[in-house]
Amino acid sequence: MRQESRFGWMMFALSGLAILVFTALPIVFTLLLSFFTWDVITPPQFVGFQNFQKLASDTAVIHSFGVTGLLAVLIVILQIVIGLTMALLVQQRKSTWARSIFRTAFFLPLLVSAASISIVFSYLFDTNFGVVNYYLQLIGIAPVDWMNSPAGATATIVIVAVWQKLGFVFILFVAALGSLPQDVLEAVSLDGSGPIRTFFSIKLPLISPTIFFAAVIGMIDAMQIFDQPYVMTKGGPGDSTTTTVMLIYRTAFQNIDFGYGSAISVVLFLLLLLLTWMQFTVSRKWVFYS
Repeated sequence: MRQESRFGWMMFALSGLAILVFTALPIVFTLLLSFFTWDVITPPQFVGFQNFQKLASDTAVIHSFGVTGLLAVLIVILQIVIGLTMALLVQQRKSTWARSIFRTAFFLPLLVSAASISIVFSYLFDTNFGVVNYYLQLIGIAPVDWMNSPAGATATIVIVAVWQKLGFVFILFVAALGSLPQDVLEAVSLDGSGPIRTFFSIKLPLISPTIFFAAVIGMIDAMQIFDQPYVMTKGGPGDSTTTTVMLIYRTAFQNIDFGYGSAISVVLFLLLLLLTWMQFTVSRKWVFYS
């Protein structure tokens, strides 16, 4: 028992040390650095709340928050709708092998790095030789200038982000649908309820905690989107796809202004806390825990 206890405490200590070094300390350091100006070369200079005052009137920062919010809302909604639809279709398959193959195929993109996927999709959506425009031309649709228009660039980023993260949401819904009480579903079926009514009246309320979880996790992840716009559009055209994390990267590592970049990071962190709190508050009206 003593050896097991020592091993458990050792694992706990290692996990705690990892959280302290890679999560807690960087957060504290970023918070402190937001009150300074620092270009790495010269010593940090304390400026108080000047970085936050500058941030409040910086149109580039405000615009990046708007871009990030739009992308996050579109990504989360599409992930939940498409993921739930796919899970419902897979659950209707009678063959266990077929369900396993679909689950594996839909989950695989999650294992590939976002940068690699973004590079591949940037070629697929290329205006001149992209496969997407090629097939659009075959059905009589004029080629779309995906990367060089604000709407097209936003659409491609949303498509890539949804495609990659869809497997996680899909697996969540597959598990939720698979754990529904069969006696309730059988009783509803005997009462003559159709599949559409059963879904909206029984299944949807029962899986509402899973929907809520997917929405919270998806929003936190989507608000920190970086790889797709950085690789595919570089924030363009113009600054139409410049997200907040991209702006933080440019400010801190390209403009060498770590104090101001840290201030933007702190505001993003507080915004994520606020959005999460709002989601938990609103969830009391539509999430049902059995």
